[in-house]
Amino acid sequence: MSYENTNQAVSLDAEALQTSTKKSFFSSLTEDWWAVIIGGIIIIAALVIAFSATGFKFSVPVYQWATTDDLVGKVLSGSNLTLIAGIGVLFAILSSIAIALSGGSIANYLRGFFLVFVLGIISLIIAGNKTIAYYGIEYVIFALIIGLLIGNLTKIPDWLREAARSEFFIKTGLVILGSSVLFTDIIKAGLPGILQAVLVVSVVWFFALWLSRRLKVDDEFGVILASAVAICGVSAAIVASGAIKGDKKKLSYITTLVLLVAIPMMILQPWLIKVLNIPEVVGGAWLGGTLDTTASVTAAAALVGPAALKAGVIIKFSQNVLIGVAAFFIAIWWTYRKNAEAKQQANAETPGLGVVWERFPKFVLGFIAVSLIFSFQIPADIGKSVSGILNSLRTVWFALAFVAIGLEARFTDLVKIEGGRPAIAFIGAQIFNVIWTLLWAWLLFGGILLAIPDIK
Repeated sequence: MSYENTNQAVSLDAEALQTSTKKSFFSSLTEDWWAVIIGGIIIIAALVIAFSATGFKFSVPVYQWATTDDLVGKVLSGSNLTLIAGIGVLFAILSSIAIALSGGSIANYLRGFFLVFVLGIISLIIAGNKTIAYYGIEYVIFALIIGLLIGNLTKIPDWLREAARSEFFIKTGLVILGSSVLFTDIIKAGLPGILQAVLVVSVVWFFALWLSRRLKVDDEFGVILASAVAICGVSAAIVASGAIKGDKKKLSYITTLVLLVAIPMMILQPWLIKVLNIPEVVGGAWLGGTLDTTASVTAAAALVGPAALKAGVIIKFSQNVLIGVAAFFIAIWWTYRKNAEAKQQANAETPGLGVVWERFPKFVLGFIAVSLIFSFQIPADIGKSVSGILNSLRTVWFALAFVAIGLEARFTDLVKIEGGRPAIAFIGAQIFNVIWTLLWAWLLFGGILLAIPDIK
C-alpha cells in the first residue's frame, strides 16, 4: 500500500473513531441530562437577551379571556397564534434533537409532538376563561382530562405513543421552575415556614409509606406514592421514581391519582377556610402544604385573600426546595435497602457513592443549580425581566406533560393494579396530610407557638 493510501486510511479510521465517540457520548446521555441541557439552553438564551443592551422585551402568549370577543380578538389573534406557534417550533426542535440522539424515531415523535402540543395549548386556553379561573380549576386538570379521554376511548397509535413523554416534558419544566424557587423568598416565611415544610414532608412521607405497607402495597409503589403526597405531587413522584428506577406504569398511576384528587381539594379547601373562619395566613400555609403544584396553590389561595396567597406560595416553595434533599436520601436508602435484600441471596456488593450517583435523578441537580444561581447570582431586576417568559415556557412544558400522562394512563388500572390498594393508600395518606398540615399551620402561623410571621 502506498504512503498516500496508508495516510488516507489512517485519516478515515480517525474520522470514524471521532464520529463513533461523538455518537456514543450523545447516545449515553439520559433523559435527565437532556432535560437539564434543554432547560439550560432556554434559560441561558433568556438571560443573554436580558443582559444585552438591545432593549428587546419578551412577549408571552395570552391565554386569558372573559368573553367570546376576547377569545377571538386576543387569544386567537394572528399575533398571539404566531407566538404560540413559535414556541411549538422551538420546543419541537430542541426535544427532537434529544430524541434523535437517544435513538428514538424522530419522524414518529414530531408527528405526535405537534398533536400533544396543540392539545396542551387547548387546555391552557380553556383554563384561561375568567369564570373557570375564578373557581381555581387550572390547566393541568383539562390537560389530563383531554389525554385520558383520548387514551381510554381510542387506541393510541405508535407515533402518538412516541411523543407521550410525560417525564421528559415535566423534568425540563422543573429545571426551568428552579428560576422561580428563590431562597430569598423562603427566608421571608422565617422559622414557621421552614418548620412546617420539614414537619409536613417528613411525617407525611413516613406515614404514607407505613400505610402503604399496612395495605400490602409494594415499597416501590409506596415510595412514589409517599413522595407525591408529602412533597409536591407529580414533580416529587417523578423525582422519587427516578431515585429508585421505578416502574413507569406505577408512576403514571400515581400521577393520575394526584391530579384526580387535586380537583376536589382545590374547591373544598378555600371554601372550608371561609366557613371555619380560618385566618388568611393560616389558610394560605395550609393550602401551600397540601396542594401539589404552585399553580394550584396560587389559584386556590387567591380565592381566600392576598395574605393567603403570599403565605401559600412561600410554603410551597419551601417544600419544592426539599425535592433535592428527598431525592438524595431516597437514593441512598433505596440503594442500601436493595443491597440488604441481595445479601440475603448471598450475591451482594457493597454499594458505593457511584451506585447512589447512578440512582440520583440528574435533572434535580439542574433544578437546584438554577435556583441557587437565580437566588444569589442573578440581579433581582434581571430575574424579574425574564420571569414572565420562563414561567410561560415552563407552563407549556407542564401542559404537554399532563396531556401525555393522560394518554399513558388507564382508568381500569386504578382498580386492577394491586386490587386498587395503592389508590386507597394514596387517599388515606392525603387525608392525613390535610389534617396534619392544618394542625401545624395553625400552631406555627396562628400565633400559638411562634409569633405570626410578617409576610408582605
